Amino acid sequence: GNFLVGDLIGTSGHTYRQSDAFTLETQHYPDSPHHIGDPAWPSVVLNPGSTFTSTTAYKFTTVGPGFRHSF
Repeated sequence: GNFLVGDLIGTSGHTYRQSDAFTLETQHYPDSPHHIGDPAWPSVVLNPGSTFTSTTAYKFTTVGPGFRHSF
């Protein structure tokens, strides 16, 4: 949502502003590049001709009445 600049109009006619959206992105373990060669960490190196595939599953649920967040 940080690349929204207020010039995109949604189907409902509302303007999308910065931080009005978020994205769910598949990523590798954040510190993997610092552990290349360490067998305890998955590799982030993709050699020429190799293929990388990944599956990410998201599960969304709702909470019952009376739920209060603590931000």
